[in-house]
Amino acid sequence: MSMSSEENKSSAIRFGEREVGDSDNRPTKTAAAARHAQFELGDYNDSARDEESDETADVYGSVPSDKRDMMRMGKEQELRRVFRQVSLLSFTAILMATWEFVLMACTQGLVDGGRAGLFWSYIWVMIGYGFIIASLAEMSSMAPTCGGQYHWVSEFAPPNCQKFLSYITGWVSTLSWQAGNASGGFICGTLIQSLIIIKNPDYAAPGWQGTLLVFPVMLVCVVFNIWLNHWLPSMQNAVMVLHVAGFLAIMVIFWVLSPHVPAREVFLDFQNDGGWQTMGLALMIGQISAVGFLGASDAAAHMSEEVKDAGLSVPRAMWWTYIVNGLLGLIMLVSFLFAMPSVEDAINDVTGYPMMYAFQQAMPMNGTIVLTVLMMVLLMAGNISYQASTARQTYAFARDRGFPGSRWLGYVNPKLMIPVNAVIFSAVFTIILSLINIGSSAAFNAIISLGAVAQMGTYAISITCVLYRRLTAPHLLPKARWSLGRWGVVINIVGLLFAWEVFFWCFWPNAQPVTVDNFNWAPVMFVAVVVGALITYYFQGRRVYTGPVAIVQGRQEESLAG
Repeated sequence: MSMSSEENKSSAIRFGEREVGDSDNRPTKTAAAARHAQFELGDYNDSARDEESDETADVYGSVPSDKRDMMRMGKEQELRRVFRQVSLLSFTAILMATWEFVLMACTQGLVDGGRAGLFWSYIWVMIGYGFIIASLAEMSSMAPTCGGQYHWVSEFAPPNCQKFLSYITGWVSTLSWQAGNASGGFICGTLIQSLIIIKNPDYAAPGWQGTLLVFPVMLVCVVFNIWLNHWLPSMQNAVMVLHVAGFLAIMVIFWVLSPHVPAREVFLDFQNDGGWQTMGLALMIGQISAVGFLGASDAAAHMSEEVKDAGLSVPRAMWWTYIVNGLLGLIMLVSFLFAMPSVEDAINDVTGYPMMYAFQQAMPMNGTIVLTVLMMVLLMAGNISYQASTARQTYAFARDRGFPGSRWLGYVNPKLMIPVNAVIFSAVFTIILSLINIGSSAAFNAIISLGAVAQMGTYAISITCVLYRRLTAPHLLPKARWSLGRWGVVINIVGLLFAWEVFFWCFWPNAQPVTVDNFNWAPVMFVAVVVGALITYYFQGRRVYTGPVAIVQGRQEESLAG
């Protein structure tokens, strides 16, 4: 979006003319600042970034803009910046796995809405979620840190509740990522079981075996995230090719080899198999599937301290990954719905995955196995990325002394430049959570559902805080190189309303009548996490946790005094 100089003055942030701090933390107009053009909703000057090349990077790979951001936030650079723009886009796209989860996690949407319900809920969720992602992307440009939401809350919340809100958000956000990590590992395990079922229909697929399969999945994640971490960007770029190739292959199979239903059934055939009183109520509950398809777009933010030129690369990766993955997911969803002869048979498929039913309608057994293995490889790569983001979120909050045992959790191996203990802790925590499935699948599903609820809650809180700051003291907002400009207030408000709307519907059960097996335990788990955070805050957090804003304000005061 190129704009005239007059428009720049009135609507966008003129980064090239603002004052930035030098190494002495004294305000000065530097040559690096003068090289930057204005940025608005992802628009930027490529030449400015090219000038901050590897020649100016330090031993960690930080360019001058990274050093300024870390200095302003009062953070010491401990992690190596191994990601560039393209590799970060690949990392986030593979982690989101939108078109893959359209095929793997669509059951609730099909039950509560049918083909048409799942399609139209995807449309409105993608639009509404876009306002959330735009808001988060701008905040990641203001403060590119692994902490993400809890750091932003600390900077932007009202002064009298910054510390408390930041602490609670940190707990909820970390538990959200840990629960999501457990979910991905378990899906990998159950996909292996589904392959066995295809070959041997008499196989009962006991839950304890699915749990044991989580162990090797987590082992692979740990190996890649510790000893092969420097290869992670290259690996994700390679998997990105497979991500696109797999999408094209399955698209061809659905459109060439599968039987097709009429367009009217795809776009106008709503179903209410969940037993709800009205179709509207069913659609609101069924939309949670679409929310899951598009979730975790903030993963790039939690990798900020390992990204070169993070203040620009991270928000750009968040936004464009969301757009591209969202469109790929939409195309795959339409193709999948056309290639599904019976919604009821797909929901009740013996493997537990509607995609298996669709694959078997188009191909013989061996072809279905090949496609399932492809899905497993892509999901495994996504799990590796998810483990990385989970560990960074955990490390960041521990660095700010948000957890008991923070000194151990926040340790960074000086040779590997990796938060090794946080990686190991995340893997062990996932394994412990998966053991719950042996005793009660309903309890384990409750923990998984906690991830979506907690994530949406942290989005809502952080957007509320930045909107508060934008309305009450906009001059105190840090400068954003990826800025929403004049539309910031509107985008924040729409994103906030959508986040709270989804948060509300995440607490509803999938169907009626409500039983122990289909009861949504997310409200109970969410309240338990918040209560646990409150107890920890009272006995420990209020004494040892200062919150990132205290460090930021200290830096600002030093700068003014100088």
